[in-house]
Amino acid sequence: MWDEALDALARAERLHRQLFPPPVSQPRRPRWEPPIDVLETDQEVVIIAALPGVPEQTLTVGIDGGALVLSGERPPPKELRTGRIHRLELPQGQFERRIPLPQGRYDEVRHHTEHGCLIIRLRKAT
Repeated sequence: MWDEALDALARAERLHRQLFPPPVSQPRRPRWEPPIDVLETDQEVVIIAALPGVPEQTLTVGIDGGALVLSGERPPPKELRTGRIHRLELPQGQFERRIPLPQGRYDEVRHHTEHGCLIIRLRKAT
């Protein structure tokens, strides 16, 4: 009888592992994408990304192939630790946005923050 009980437990364990496999550790992936505007003039391409509450030191801006890659992190508000939540609509955590660029070459990339937005200017090469 004891052997039957051990066999039943072993079968139950195998079945449990099949139905509920342990979670696979995954690298942290972006959770959201900021909204953007892309504007082009004769001299430059201007990209404006809405990033309220994102510290500038967490931002990374780069060009990968024909796309501008913008990434960073918006931390949760400190009040979230002790306050009651009535509504949470602003995204939090890591973000990444790949923005296809208009055809052309760019010889200068500048960016700054203004009024909760990141403004990126790509000067067209002449």
